[in-house]
Amino acid sequence: MKPHIFLIVMLLTLSGITLGQKPTPIKPRVLISTDIGGTDPDDNQSIIHLFMYSDRFNLEGLVSSPSYGEGSKEEILRMINLYEKDFPKLIKHQKNLATPQLLRSITKQGAKGATAFKGYLSSTEGSNWIIKRAKKKSKDPLWVLVWGGLDDLAQALHDAPEIQKNIKVFWIGGPNKKWSANSYAYIVANFPDLWFIESNSSYYGFFSKNTENDISNKNYYNNFIKEAGFLGKDFRANRYNGNVKMGDTPSLLYMMDGDPNNPQKESWGGSYEKFTRSPREVFERNLTINDTVAVFSIVELRFKGPKTDINKDKPCFKMVVKAKIGEQSWDGFYIGDGNYAVRYIPKQTETINYEIRSDIQDLKGRSGQFFVSNVWPGKKNDTDYLLGSNYYTDKQAPDLYDEKWQGGKTVLKWRSDVLRDWAERWKWLQ
Repeated sequence: MKPHIFLIVMLLTLSGITLGQKPTPIKPRVLISTDIGGTDPDDNQSIIHLFMYSDRFNLEGLVSSPSYGEGSKEEILRMINLYEKDFPKLIKHQKNLATPQLLRSITKQGAKGATAFKGYLSSTEGSNWIIKRAKKKSKDPLWVLVWGGLDDLAQALHDAPEIQKNIKVFWIGGPNKKWSANSYAYIVANFPDLWFIESNSSYYGFFSKNTENDISNKNYYNNFIKEAGFLGKDFRANRYNGNVKMGDTPSLLYMMDGDPNNPQKESWGGSYEKFTRSPREVFERNLTINDTVAVFSIVELRFKGPKTDINKDKPCFKMVVKAKIGEQSWDGFYIGDGNYAVRYIPKQTETINYEIRSDIQDLKGRSGQFFVSNVWPGKKNDTDYLLGSNYYTDKQAPDLYDEKWQGGKTVLKWRSDVLRDWAERWKWLQ
């Protein structure tokens, strides 16, 4: 090897940067909104990754935003307690890791439960913290990385709409989008000029089956984590039994690699393209199997019923979807003048069967079905939400699908680099 090439490789190795990764020019200001502790423990895996790479960020917030499930601020604090026990070992190798004291000081409780049809409800400790950090004087934007529902972000934008010029959002959508349809609709309808990456399926590439055997989802833990430290033991102590999912981690990887201001470039966290409309179809009838909607799009069902003075912020009926995993339900609301509405966002291609359940006689027993296509954002509709020039989403090119997941290969391409880089940090705890 030539001397100057050897020197470059050594410098990259000592700085913790692998070949193929470009360091972010400026350490980004980051606030995480997470549903950790809810129905899916992959947020716990991702927060372990965050803590072990916290030297790469200026962390300004950890907000518990469980729009669905039982997530809480206490679960974030529990993870910080584990990190604190491993901190003496970790700090020997990377002195710039965030301290447990800092992490506790920026942990806040957000909204618990879904919001109203209008997309916001009342301020929370979490939404107020988003506003406070967004208003901090800085030449750099506040990156809001959303790992769950959008309810606290929507509330912050409602309460302080001026912050939209100070923030940039990376949202792991997909299933999370199902549970925050109302807050999502509020944001795209009222903030078309917001800077927003919506990753509905690219992130699936991070837990793809199409990878090397030693770092496969089921083998990575035994080969590289090996119950290292308190964090390593916790990584295994959930229903995944150590299998790698980490569906929210691509948002972190995006911030760690190169220039996050350019979503169209390749990066550890994927590559994205602009989209100028968020699809929404409004139906004033029961749907049939002949109706097809785009995956990840808003399906809005509207029904006529009695005029009433019922509280519009309180659900008054349910849309019950029957799936292989059982029944799931979404709140429906009275929207005035004898009109009732519910929003639903499908997360994958399938046939959806639904039933309306209510004590209101005019709504009771309505049912239908529709088919979900596998291309996002799909065909244009007159009722779509029109977006500005700074909205980005999963690339549509057929050769970038990882099996059925649109854009998945833009993340899968870098999965090996990411996990092998992380393996070096796990050695610090072994």
